[in-house]
Formats: sequence, C-alpha cells, structure tokens
Amino acid sequence: MRQVARLAWEDTLNEKVLDIPEIIVPGKKATMRCCVYKERAILARRVKLALSTGKKRQNIINVIDIACDECPVGGYDVTNACRGCLAHRCEDVCKFGAITFDSQQKAVIDKEKCKECGACAKVCPFGAITNRNRPCQNACKIKAISMDENKVACIDSEKCTSCGACVYQCPFGAITDSSYILDVIDIIKKSENNTKYKVHAVIAPAFFGQFVYATPGQVITGIKKLGFADVTEAALGADMVAQDEAKELAEKGFLISSCCPAFVTLVNNNFPSLKDKISQSLSPMATVAKYIKQKDPDSKVVFIGPCTAKKEEVQKDKVKPYVDSAITFEELQALFDSREMEISSFEESELENASGFGRGFAKCGGLSGAVAQSLKEQGIKDFELKAVSCDGTEECRATLLKASKNALNANFIEGMACTGGCVGGAGCLTHTTSSRNTVDNYVKNATKKTIKEAVKQTKE
Repeated sequence: MRQVARLAWEDTLNEKVLDIPEIIVPGKKATMRCCVYKERAILARRVKLALSTGKKRQNIINVIDIACDECPVGGYDVTNACRGCLAHRCEDVCKFGAITFDSQQKAVIDKEKCKECGACAKVCPFGAITNRNRPCQNACKIKAISMDENKVACIDSEKCTSCGACVYQCPFGAITDSSYILDVIDIIKKSENNTKYKVHAVIAPAFFGQFVYATPGQVITGIKKLGFADVTEAALGADMVAQDEAKELAEKGFLISSCCPAFVTLVNNNFPSLKDKISQSLSPMATVAKYIKQKDPDSKVVFIGPCTAKKEEVQKDKVKPYVDSAITFEELQALFDSREMEISSFEESELENASGFGRGFAKCGGLSGAVAQSLKEQGIKDFELKAVSCDGTEECRATLLKASKNALNANFIEGMACTGGCVGGAGCLTHTTSSRNTVDNYVKNATKKTIKEAVKQTKE
C-alpha cells in the first residue's frame, strides 16, 4: 500500500507499477516464502487489488490463491492424547457412525462419514479430539469460507458480511480486503489543495489508541497535512443516531440497530423476517457525512476507520451520495508513510465534535448506553429500555435467532460483528487490550457531556 500510494502521489504509478514487487523484495534471497519469485507474484496480486480504483468491488474480501497454501486441512482429528477409555463417549455421540476403535483401542475418525459437527470433541474427557480447520474458517462464524479442490480458501459472497475476521486471522496474508487508497489520493489531488472543493475526513472513535507512537491530536494534524481540509468525529454521527434511534425505538417498541454494516448484512442475509425491525437511521458514518454534505454540497467525504465492511457500505445507494470513499487505519498509516510523515513531531490539533456517549460506540455496549441516555435526555419516561448487546458474530446470530422465534426478552438489539466492537475491527493497526482500554479515556475526556449538547451544533 505504501509503495502504491507513493507512486500515485508522484504520478508515476502507470510507468512503475510492475516494479513494485521487486522494490519490496529485491535481490535473490527470499524473506518469507519459498523463493523470491513467489513472494513477488503474491505482491503483484496485492498491487492488482489496489489498482481496482473507480470500479465497483463485487467482493470486498478477497483470497490471493497463490498465498493460500500452507495451512493444514484436516477437520477433526484424534490426537495422541486419546487414552482408549472404556466410556467411548465419542463413539456414542456420533450420529453418523464415523468413529471406531483400532486394535490399540484408540479412536479413529472416518473422514468419509464425518460431518464435522464437533460433537465428539465436546464430549471427550481428555480433549483428545481437535479441530484442524484453517484459521480463516474458524474466524468465519457464518461459514462463508470453504476449500476448493486445490485446498485454497473460497469465499461465498452471498454469505459474506465483509466483517474481515478472516483477514485478521489469516497468518499468511492470503486473505485481504480491497483498497480504496487510490480513490482517496485521487480525491485529494483533484481538490487542488481544497480550492476546487473541500475534502473532509470522518474518523471513527476507535482511532484513539491505534497510533501508539503519536498523540491523537498529532494524528489529526497528520490527516490534515495529507490534504484534508477538516476532520470530523464519526462519533458526532453516533450522537445523532442515538437520538434518532431512541425516538424510533419508543415509537415502534422493538428495534435492531443499524450502526454495524456487517451486522445489518447478517440480518438481511440470514434473518429476513427481522429486516423490517432494522432502524431506519443511517450509520453514524453516513449520518455525519450527510450533515457535512448538507453544509457543503460540493465537498468530498472520506471515512477512516477500523472496518472493512464500511467499504461495502459506501457502495450502497442510500450511502453513496454522502460518503465518497472509505479506508482503514492500516491504509491511513500507509498514506502517512508514503508521504514520509513523522506525525509524532507534529503539533496538536483539537477534535471536539462529539459527546462521550457518541465516542462510546467504539466498544460493544456503547450504543445501548447512548440510546438509554438519549431516552433520558428527551424525557421519554413511559418506555422501558431492555437492550441486549451482542459482542461478535456468534452472539449476534444467537440473539437474532431468539428474536426471530419471539423468544428474546429485549426490545433493542445492538449488534457488533467484531469482538469487542469497532475497537476489534480488522482494519485496526493493533488489537491489544491496552489500545482498547485507551478508548475509555477518549470517552471520559469528551468536553460535550450530553448527546443533546453535541447534536445542537448540527442545528446551528
């Protein structure tokens, strides 16, 4: 990404694009793969994904097939920990007759009969049966990833929610998200230093704690030095959404949040009976972008955040008019590097658009807390909030299943596809606990103490 961006700034990308793999892996000595030629071939595929600017991405999450060749494919296997116990619980629980015992009384799994249900592994008292699925398969909780005849990962675009969990978990970098980095560079350059139109950055609250070598204020300064006229907190959009969703919830009596695009896709794909329960509010990103475009119709808006699913969201008809492009924190770092920026040396910039409740959307439970606060601020006393916050896709699926069967004792579902919330997004630079906890300080330090106070500025 850094090399592609650097050449794009210099207007030499067309002439030098084929040189990028050799620039990154020079000489004849391999650095990570079996040979430099394979390394360069993989890099060429990555460059190709970055060059798809101006085209609608059919799939945000992509598999680089030649990089996907090192993980074992075995499913459930019996390890040496098997003691050949007398209980034979694994055999008893298997409904498909896939487990027998050899002459040493050790369990054996017949791969032809095994359905990969995992029942045997759950009952083994020694934990001797393990699942050797690939990391990407384990990461994908909606089973959108399978293996083809060449043992290469394949993504079912009809099931995929673009959450990016597989991107983060793949240890070989064989799965990656499409990039809009060239779109963003093009937008900035064509603005001619913001004289033809202004370029606005909308940054997600999860950025706090991501760029650990610099202060948040220096990160904001760096974004402006890249060529953005202004930076606005997506958390301001979160405040606006919390206010709207509180009203909508009180009116309808039951609501599913619309903030996480991967969660919304999960509802649409797997629980169509609940589609009409999804909030009519745009996501915080789109809401604040709409506000910016209303003030400055000729402006361009770029979202910067931890979310790969946002790249799919910006293609949707109801969002396209407001958000022109989206990049991740990783891509923002690549842009800084491509301009040789040492942002730790920059002066501080203030960013005080949102309340602490809006900023809290970065972590699971923050949205529910903001809706509760907004109900209180708006004086809606005759409605009792019963919220359930779903942390990760598995919890989202379980909760939606209950809701679809009218077995959920709640009237508001907050769904976060990434574990921990947006702070666990695939496009983050770091996934450490400390970086997540740093977001708490960002919430506490908000100068606007109420949602109404934050939203008021959008009316002025």
